[in-house]
Amino acid sequence: MSTKTHKSGHGNGDAPFHDTVTFEPRDINVATVVKQLIYLGVTIVISLLICVPILRVLTNVAEESDTPMAPVRAQMSQAERAQKALPPEPRLQGVPGHVSDPQQDLRDKIAADTEANESIGWVDKANGIAKIPVKDAMEIIAEKAGVAPSGSTEKKK
Repeated sequence: MSTKTHKSGHGNGDAPFHDTVTFEPRDINVATVVKQLIYLGVTIVISLLICVPILRVLTNVAEESDTPMAPVRAQMSQAERAQKALPPEPRLQGVPGHVSDPQQDLRDKIAADTEANESIGWVDKANGIAKIPVKDAMEIIAEKAGVAPSGSTEKKK
């Protein structure tokens, strides 16, 4: 392998240089990147100069050709027009025009469930099946098992 010296700009300039060893050039040429960005900017400006007038012309055409409401639709009541504007069934709660309030429905359901769980009554009187509140049922089972009821059920509420 032959070695030559080359000027590296470091000190004496006698660093060895091999014919088979080369340096890696820059991966990115900055001038090319800048040119591409300028081309991109010019392309965007030209596109806008073409699209904006087309948009304005089409908007004016749409406004000029705006037709009045059909006579059948004009005869419909406000409620019928509102009904046709709603999405098809099944509609989710909370859609404008929906008659129920989802939050109130949830409060009503929780109140009904709580009342059902805390009420006392007969399920089947002939067979002696009754329903009682869960808290009372737990106390009865604990008494039958011979365990003193803890106050943990009271603390949870």
